[in-house]
Amino acid sequence: MSFAVETAAETTPAVIVAIDGPSGTGKSSTSKAVAAQLGLSYLDTGAQYRAITCWMVENGIDVADPVAVAAAAAKPEIVSGTDPAAPAITVDGRDVAQAIRTPEVTSKVSAVSAVPEVRSLITGLQRSIAASAAGGIVVEGRDIGTTVLPGADLKIFLTASPEARAARRSGELKGSDVQATREALIKRDTADSSRKTSPLAKADDAVEVDTTELTLQQVIECVVTLVEEKRAAK
Repeated sequence: MSFAVETAAETTPAVIVAIDGPSGTGKSSTSKAVAAQLGLSYLDTGAQYRAITCWMVENGIDVADPVAVAAAAAKPEIVSGTDPAAPAITVDGRDVAQAIRTPEVTSKVSAVSAVPEVRSLITGLQRSIAASAAGGIVVEGRDIGTTVLPGADLKIFLTASPEARAARRSGELKGSDVQATREALIKRDTADSSRKTSPLAKADDAVEVDTTELTLQQVIECVVTLVEEKRAAK
């Protein structure tokens, strides 16, 4: 006599969830929490662009020179962990989770991200990671639903007012000036939205969620509901 045992992985359809939006809308906190709650893998694509920018800065590459950035783009080895509880990232085997969050990297990541050769390499890496996530994955970034994973099962675009975003980001960066943070966010929005290659944009079939007046928990609950509805429909 034999018994068949159904596991959660066998009974729960795998879903690929793309969460896009500008800085300060709650993408990372929401994405990690949703992935953890639903047992999905998690990928912070922004960290990958920060990682390659960090490598460029540390190796003396002029990030204002697209030709120099393109020539060096394939040199670093970037490895992203997909555990939402501990999303590690390394460059050439070195943990750069802290190094990629410095003001210098933050100020230069848009320039590096705009180089087509960089986006092509990182996009390929992102697609490979998503394809290997057997149980499903939450991928957050700025061009996931439009460029990286246009066939994602669920696309969500988070928005919020510049004031709300600046207040949140200033809270994360202790002691930072809210007005200066707001201006920096708007400047990056402009750079990310106007770049020729894979600009920040809302996919036509994405669900837009304005987080301005919502608590983080409310945003998480909203996204969890959307994912569960998508799972149920598969």
